[in-house]
Amino acid sequence: MKIRRYPIGIQTFSKIREEGCIYIDKSEYIYKLTHSSSNYVFLSRPRRFGKSLLTSTLRAYFEGRKELFKGLAIEKLETEWTAYPVIHLDLSLAKHLERENLIRYLHSFLEENEIRLGITPTNTIDTNLRFKNLIVNTYQQTGKQVVVLIDEYDAPLLDVVHEDENLPQLRLEMRNFFSPLKACDPYLKFVFLTGITKFSQLSIFSELNNIRNISMEEDYGGICGITEEEMITQMSEDLEILAKHLKTTREEVLAKLKNYYDGYHFTWPSPDIYNPFSLLNAFASKKLKPFWFESGTPTYLLEMLRKFNMTPTMINKVETRASEFDAPIEHMTHVIPLLYQSGYITITDYDPEFQSYTLDIPNKEVRLGLMESFIPFYLTPNTLSTTNTVLAIARALYKNDLDGALNLLRTFLSTIPYCENTDYEGHYQQVFYIIFSLLGYYADVEVRTPQGRVDVVLRTKTHLYVMELKLNQSAEIAMNQIDIKNYPERFALCGLPIVKVGINFDKESHTLSDWSIFGD
Repeated sequence: MKIRRYPIGIQTFSKIREEGCIYIDKSEYIYKLTHSSSNYVFLSRPRRFGKSLLTSTLRAYFEGRKELFKGLAIEKLETEWTAYPVIHLDLSLAKHLERENLIRYLHSFLEENEIRLGITPTNTIDTNLRFKNLIVNTYQQTGKQVVVLIDEYDAPLLDVVHEDENLPQLRLEMRNFFSPLKACDPYLKFVFLTGITKFSQLSIFSELNNIRNISMEEDYGGICGITEEEMITQMSEDLEILAKHLKTTREEVLAKLKNYYDGYHFTWPSPDIYNPFSLLNAFASKKLKPFWFESGTPTYLLEMLRKFNMTPTMINKVETRASEFDAPIEHMTHVIPLLYQSGYITITDYDPEFQSYTLDIPNKEVRLGLMESFIPFYLTPNTLSTTNTVLAIARALYKNDLDGALNLLRTFLSTIPYCENTDYEGHYQQVFYIIFSLLGYYADVEVRTPQGRVDVVLRTKTHLYVMELKLNQSAEIAMNQIDIKNYPERFALCGLPIVKVGINFDKESHTLSDWSIFGD
């Protein structure tokens, strides 16, 4: 059997094609993009979603490397294959840099392009002037308009978006650096920029008002990532290999992959999009793990969650207007747009009448990863003890032993250090939500019913638990509230036995004091 080569960590299109790695054909998008009426294009996608590979593919196309596209969709579409000079700037490594180091980094990238294009370096300390001269001199020397590809334009700024002192300095430097793009318009054939945040959010391209943002355009919904159709048609062999290795059926493997890695939508309507990094790693390792989340949670994201007091339950079924996605960072009133652009929540519905989007966590991988990120803030920095407790609780619930699960939780909460802000019921709602989410079960809080709101609803494979939480009262009072307001009626058609659970927490010990369980 021919060995399947997965391009894990390879972001160069030519290397993937020359080394015979698996390539999901996106060349039809390349043709559509380069033959549209817009010469300045911006695309926002989460990290490790294929932005760098897309940029590299564009470079190969504009350099006229027709041989690399043999057998791909664009081979039947493109007839000219004209080669243009390409300036390619990858800013993905320009992170955690002070202003002086950022300037040196920009100079080094400009020098790389000067050497490759045979342009005599400009003797200047200004990065924007050097950038401008590189464009103009390349045009004059080749007689052809220049293509500029800028990958991860916002990388120098993302880790300082929560810093009032560093952000303005670095933003001003990047704004100056990109300023030649407008002045050099006569010399430019095509400009393509990628990033995580939309350019308006970081206020960098205020002078460049002709950029077409395709991030949420329906025609380009599947330009990055792997759609379900692409996986089934172009990776059919990989599905069979994985199913055989896991000793299961193709249909069951598809269901598991969908649960773990699918669910992304960057417009609406949109094809179902799988996380490409996780999917390729799953096929390569023949395991289902949170590959994308394990590759690193951005520091800036956790800092922004803390800055805006974002609780775990606030990341569920959020509705927001389209205009919120373009709010500058310094004017943001919440972190939802940043969560969306970073890939931690995605579009699940759209109301055209009010131009509002419903956003939610896309899949199991992200849900588990996010909840683990919240553990130090709501439980304990000792994530190992939390993981062990969660496993023990999972085993108890698997046996339908809720009493045993709550005993385990009581012991666990009584042994961890005191957390701040635990003197209200809402804190314990968040604790329950985190733990039950880590179990992989459906959990929701403040669920509306005709008579009020249920504190926690937990759905396992065999039961639906309706839970009312109290602080410094009693389990009996909690159970009485469930009965008086007839909360179970709201879930009568769920198809599962309903179990009522009243729980009381003790303010002094910061753990469960008593509980009552009634039902099958």
